[in-house]
Formats: sequence, structure tokens, C-alpha cells
Amino acid sequence: MMAQITENQLPQREPIKHLLIGSPKAVSSTIHYLQVIGYASVGDWSPLLPTGNPDEVMSILVRQILMQ
Repeated sequence: MMAQITENQLPQREPIKHLLIGSPKAVSSTIHYLQVIGYASVGDWSPLLPTGNPDEVMSILVRQILMQ
């Protein structure tokens, strides 16, 4: 007899958004560092987008994390 798994026992995934804001050099450097430590690939981030402030950009990463 197989045990039934209820929906409450299944791991739930939830989106989390990381937002980097700073100079293009600082944002790019941080994105590359996060790849070096194995957290996220460079290609997972959005392109650098202007914020409207001089010499400031932003990039966003959306990841799905397991909630227990």
C-alpha cells in the first residue's frame, strides 16, 4: 500500500526577487561575484537598466526558493 502525500507535505516554491542598484561597475562586479560563489549565473540577471539617477543602474534576479 502506497502512502499518500498531501499537498501540505510537498515542498512549496516561492519567488524571491533580488534587486541591485548602484553604479554600472558596482552592479556588474556584484553580479559576477555572485556567479563566482555559485549563487546565480550572470545570464540569470536582467540587463542593466537606468534608474533615472545619474550613473546609476539596476538589475533584478528572480529565483524560486523552497519554503518548508
